[in-house]
Amino acid sequence: MKNLYIMLFSFAFLACGNQEKNTNTKTETTVDKSEITITKAQFESEKMEIGQISEQAFNTVIKTNGMIDVPPENKASVSTFVGGYVSKIPLLIGDKVVKGQLIASLTNIEFVEMQQQYLEISEQLAYLKNEYIRQKTLFDEQITSQKNYLRAESAYKSNLATYNGLRQKLQMLNINPTAVDRGQITSTINIYAPISGYITKVNVSNGSFVSSASELLEIVNTNHIHLELSVFEKDILKVKKEQKILFKVSETSNKMYDAEVYLVGTSINNDRTIKVHGHIHEEEKMKFITGMFVEADIICDSKKEISLPKSAIIQDENNYFALILADEKENKYQFKKVKLTIGLQDENYVQVKNYEVLENKKVLTKGVFMLLNNFSEE
Repeated sequence: MKNLYIMLFSFAFLACGNQEKNTNTKTETTVDKSEITITKAQFESEKMEIGQISEQAFNTVIKTNGMIDVPPENKASVSTFVGGYVSKIPLLIGDKVVKGQLIASLTNIEFVEMQQQYLEISEQLAYLKNEYIRQKTLFDEQITSQKNYLRAESAYKSNLATYNGLRQKLQMLNINPTAVDRGQITSTINIYAPISGYITKVNVSNGSFVSSASELLEIVNTNHIHLELSVFEKDILKVKKEQKILFKVSETSNKMYDAEVYLVGTSINNDRTIKVHGHIHEEEKMKFITGMFVEADIICDSKKEISLPKSAIIQDENNYFALILADEKENKYQFKKVKLTIGLQDENYVQVKNYEVLENKKVLTKGVFMLLNNFSEE
């Protein structure tokens, strides 16, 4: 009987011992889901980064688009006053020209006829002028009638008007009237660059006929380029002169460039937009081409707030969190989850309204998403 009691007591002791051991094991494997520990090797392999809250500028912007353009005086459409056949066109698109440089030559029989007419009128003018002076003298001395005097005056002044008109036409065609007076008649006229710049269009070729309504070439001077933006009427009252503009040429890169509002249009277009003219900063260093499409943000207001990079924010439905460094051991980092109240946002940063919980704390700013699964059961 005594042995039986000893055996029963032993079993009871062992059972109690096992129960206590199981309890201790369960306690050791419990994980606080608001904290996570990773090794420094993991931290480095995932290229994680630690940072702190900082003050960042948040802008109130008007999003718009437009194009790179030049002022009207920096763009020239070259045409001719009189039609003709192209005999010389030495330039290609992209060629640089200076004001006064030969850019095209035209040939036409009409140029010869115009010079012949000019010479004929010129010869008649000398005779009519002398006859007018003679008749005026006779009239003053009451030797001839007023009728003869007026006839001579009319013929002379009419011929003089024709002469001056033909002379002006020749000058407009770049034909020297003085050379024509010496008998130097040409069938070719030369066209010169009205401005310095680059050839952007060539609409003709050798031998083609061009009329006075045709455009031969286009020249654009890119020494001064600007932004021509379209702003919807609902936003236009927010736009003021000298406001900052950030823009990018979306088809080439995402690099942002600086400009500022220079002029705001005063009329509404058919599409309910208003033109805004912007000056580009350091435009002489840029290699923009006129006609490039741009996307732009006009900054109407800017204020600085305490914030974190977007890469540091964890979003769980309508709740937002960050991971702060709670402890750092020899080869481990321990992070703690902290709830945030957020405010303004832009492409890179998020305002933290309750930033007091992050003051003097180190925050995981890169690699947060690698740890999200560790909080999925919270």
